[in-house]
Amino acid sequence: MRTEFNKLVRDNIPDIISSQGETPITRTLDVDEYIHCLEEKLDEEVAEFHRDHTPEELADILEVVFALADATGCSRDELFSIYDQKHNARGGFEKRCFLIAKE
Repeated sequence: MRTEFNKLVRDNIPDIISSQGETPITRTLDVDEYIHCLEEKLDEEVAEFHRDHTPEELADILEVVFALADATGCSRDELFSIYDQKHNARGGFEKRCFLIAKE
């Protein structure tokens, strides 16, 4: 019986499917398709975090963010550098500050 997925999966998933006695049917995405699928995957992982609120879902979000950075030519070092610059200039969210308005 064939089960359709039509989505980006982690690199080891085809091997896991094979180890279960099934045959994965895959293809390699071109760069534009890959970035589009990563964007869809990010939405999927964020929705799963909204539903489950687990550290595993946060880790899945990070995995997709790192893949998007790599795919768009931004190294992890560069990503962390940009993060640090923004964090130092604007802060984080530790104070839980909710801005109502400004006059």
